[in-house]
Amino acid sequence: MQERYEPAAVEAEAQAYWDSHRCFEAREDATREKYYCLAMFPYPSGRLHMGHVRNYTIGDVLSRFMRMNGRNVLQPMGWDAFGLPAENAAIANGVPPAKWTFDNIAYMKGQFKSLGIALDWSRELATCDPEYYRWNQWLFLRMMEKGIAYQKTGVVNWDPVDRTVLANEQVIDGRGWRTGALIEKREIPMYYLKITAYAEDLLAALDRMPGWPERVRAMQANWIGKSEGVRLGFPHEVGGAGVMHAFTTRADTIMGVTFCAVAPEHPLAAHAARDNPALAAFIEECKRGPAVEAELATQEKRGMPTGLFVRHPLSLSPVPVWVGNYVLMSYGDGAVMGVPAHDERDFEFAKKYGLPIRQVIEVDGREYSTDAWQPWYAAHGRCINSGVYDGLQFQEAVDAVAADLERLGLGEKQTTWRLRDWGISRQRYWGCPIPIIHCAACGAVPVPDAQLPVVLPVDLVPDGSGNPLLKDERFLAVECPQCGAAARRETDTMDTFVDSSWYFLRFACADNVRAMLDERVRYWLPVDQYIGGIEHAILHLLYSRFWTRFLEEMGEVKFKEPFANLFTLGMVLNDVYFRKPDSGRIEYFNPADVTVTVDPATQRRVAVLRSDGKEVESGGVVTMSKSKNNGVDPLALIGEFGADTARLFTMFAAPPEQTLEWSDEAVQGAFRFIKRLWKAVHEHVSRGAAPRLQKDSLNDVQAAMRRMVHQTLAKVTDDIGRRRTYNTAIAAVMELLNALGKFTQQTPQDRGVMQEALQIAVITLSPIVPHVTHALWHELGNRGALIDEPWPSVDEQALQTATLEMVVQVNGKLRGRIVVAVDAAESAVRAAALADANVQRFIGAAAVRKVIVVPGKLVNVVV
Repeated sequence: MQERYEPAAVEAEAQAYWDSHRCFEAREDATREKYYCLAMFPYPSGRLHMGHVRNYTIGDVLSRFMRMNGRNVLQPMGWDAFGLPAENAAIANGVPPAKWTFDNIAYMKGQFKSLGIALDWSRELATCDPEYYRWNQWLFLRMMEKGIAYQKTGVVNWDPVDRTVLANEQVIDGRGWRTGALIEKREIPMYYLKITAYAEDLLAALDRMPGWPERVRAMQANWIGKSEGVRLGFPHEVGGAGVMHAFTTRADTIMGVTFCAVAPEHPLAAHAARDNPALAAFIEECKRGPAVEAELATQEKRGMPTGLFVRHPLSLSPVPVWVGNYVLMSYGDGAVMGVPAHDERDFEFAKKYGLPIRQVIEVDGREYSTDAWQPWYAAHGRCINSGVYDGLQFQEAVDAVAADLERLGLGEKQTTWRLRDWGISRQRYWGCPIPIIHCAACGAVPVPDAQLPVVLPVDLVPDGSGNPLLKDERFLAVECPQCGAAARRETDTMDTFVDSSWYFLRFACADNVRAMLDERVRYWLPVDQYIGGIEHAILHLLYSRFWTRFLEEMGEVKFKEPFANLFTLGMVLNDVYFRKPDSGRIEYFNPADVTVTVDPATQRRVAVLRSDGKEVESGGVVTMSKSKNNGVDPLALIGEFGADTARLFTMFAAPPEQTLEWSDEAVQGAFRFIKRLWKAVHEHVSRGAAPRLQKDSLNDVQAAMRRMVHQTLAKVTDDIGRRRTYNTAIAAVMELLNALGKFTQQTPQDRGVMQEALQIAVITLSPIVPHVTHALWHELGNRGALIDEPWPSVDEQALQTATLEMVVQVNGKLRGRIVVAVDAAESAVRAAALADANVQRFIGAAAVRKVIVVPGKLVNVVV
């Protein structure tokens, strides 16, 4: 065996073996229990980062462990390959998005292989492949037939310079992120999927998903947002008799209404703006703002009075109508009743504009003030200043108000949902074409199944002047499937969330060119363990659950929930260093290019850029990202230390659900541990073959060592298999290796104990550091490949001992330890505890009042 550990050679040999023997290609086998482990597939941005390394190593450790425990494991990989970044890269580099995407896929695939991830590449898929997205189109057409997919006008962000629609995140301070042009709100035809039809089931099922983190289930429940309340009407005579409707979950506060706010697009706002140029300008400004509730919640609340009034539905008193930038036309009826005394948003608005604040709810022991908002103001309590409702508690007040409104024809109880139908139209090129043909005579006509897929041209280069499909007659010109007349293809493409809403199903049958899914889905699905970042906790997972439900209704699958267990991992963090010039953009510097020292006089940390020797500022420790230039290149790390070091570091530095802070010292420590393991095996095998261990003739030292070996095995098995705490599993093997370093090999039995110990250390570490353990397994004299070995069983006999250690307390405080026979009588344990010198010192001259013995654990002496 070579004395020096050389990771490059070791890892190349292991990977060559796995490839040549096709070790990770999964096959359906009805006689074996399956295990489908899936980490969320990546966008082919061109380079893996350490967050990827952590994500996919977690899945790989589980996959390898389950394989060694007899499960038939599937761990596939694919590419979430459509999307806007490819178009941006195409604009910047003058190349088609397809070329950029496939070049990146090839490069990242090599990175995955260098990490030794046990992936079944025979099932590889890319969502930009027509053989994949044809089934997006096929299922979209089935949804249209069922009324789940439909078209209506929707409000979008329009960049008048680029002549394209922008996502909300591309609108910065009301301007396009690239052009800086003021964004316009436009109503255009959009395609939607009726996810709201599944809202009740999607919400109720969350209570039956114990394998999902509580935090994620709560996030999904909040996003679905079921609200029980009252839809009420405010009568008015604006442009003739009418009613302005609003929804509230707090009908008990109805007598506290002092204003109403409507969305900028509301008909009352439009009516008022006809003769009010200032209001019209404000409305246009609001329309350029964010269009999603999450962003509206954080922006400054602004408004303007319309000069219009509606009548309170119960008191009939006039209520002023304002336009509010925080009201969404797409939520409810686009209007809210303002109760500033008991709603924080309304309170903020009323204070800003001097509107009345009328307390109508009191809580015992609390004193109300309009000086500043207090959280309890929004609590349920007892009605006051509310006329006939005074003294009523929350639910009885809601019931009474709802009954009165219904009698007047101005309200009723209603359930509303925060969830909105999923708008899938994107006015962009690099995405799945929507299979619709527009005919002047026939209207919007679905593409026949026989003509699928509608193939996206791959040679177009976006130039920033709108969707290039609009200029490509090869794509646009087509005959109407119904009448044969000249027609035009739909140029909108699908939201990329569509691509990721079912890819996990396609991995089961990626080679089927005749059907979207087949019987293999029934074997592999649901996914046993799904792994990914918390940032995907809502939309991707919710859309996947919706998509699966529709497929279940069609009879394509036999389950509704696609992921039995979900794990969300913490982010990888690193230092940030930058300079902020007087003018221009902040310049960030990679931590690898910065030297940090501590001034001995002031103890101040000083960061200096190596290239020029000048100081840089520290931005603290934040998530690794390209924008902050604080990422660590996995390939550079692998080149210096090997893939096993990268894997070991990410698994050991922190529990997987917590954030991981990058540390050069910790990486060095992981590398040193692997070298120590290599050295321990080298020293052992250099003495020749070890004799067979005689388990029944061990001395005390040998038995104690073997007991520790099997205690370690039991702990690692539990930590990986049940607790999923990989860092503690690694720590246990580290402790074992430390103990083996002190274990002398003087007799054949010593050599036998050491052989078993090293084999167990190697095999228990193999899911985490598979390359080096592949080599060490052979060096220890084993013929077969470690990847094919079963996980070892704990030898219960090895764990047995004739004696045990017990803690001794005096008045509940630890004062000593005693070693007694396992079967020692309680009287003998008591006597040993009282005879311990340290215990006697703490008892002193005091009388012993009681001795409490907890068998096998402790003795407490009460004085």
